[in-house]
Amino acid sequence: MSEEEPKRTGWRRVAAALKAEVNGLHPRLHAFSLAAAVLPRRSSGAVRARLLGLVGFTVGEGTRVEGAPKITGSAGLFARLQIGRDCTIDADCVLDLEERITIGDRVTVGPGVMILTSTHELASSQHRAGPVTRAPVVVGDGAWLRARSIVLPGVTVGVGAIVESGAVVNKNVAPHTRVGGIPAAQLEVLGETSA
Repeated sequence: MSEEEPKRTGWRRVAAALKAEVNGLHPRLHAFSLAAAVLPRRSSGAVRARLLGLVGFTVGEGTRVEGAPKITGSAGLFARLQIGRDCTIDADCVLDLEERITIGDRVTVGPGVMILTSTHELASSQHRAGPVTRAPVVVGDGAWLRARSIVLPGVTVGVGAIVESGAVVNKNVAPHTRVGGIPAAQLEVLGETSA
């Protein structure tokens, strides 16, 4: 091995580490977060929703974002969030955009809700959190995710369903049902009513 080879290998490691670090940097998202944070919490929901659209996310007409959500994800995250019309996204929500999140029309996402699209495979006893896995989340039209509920990767919350406060949803929720608990279980079947 030449004298130059260790130097090249060292620079390759530095370049790989830098690439991994900047993968999560999104200047437009940071600009949104700064602007959204200084707006009054309950009176600027339409402005925040419009800002989300301006930075590159798909946000339907009439949607309100009542606080600055924490949005994370790797490169390409702007194509992985779709929020429908007339939705309300309350304060302190977490949207993990490692994979696609689709939120239908007239959905209410309560304060502190977490929608996660990534997790880790179970690995050896020396390091239990193995390789990252990703799966999309879909929230159907008219659904209501109540305060501090958590929706895990790969879940579909059906049309008109309600996820109770603090529930952890690890499997699909049928349309027009109410679920709660850890893990979430069906509490009741809801009637379909037209407004």
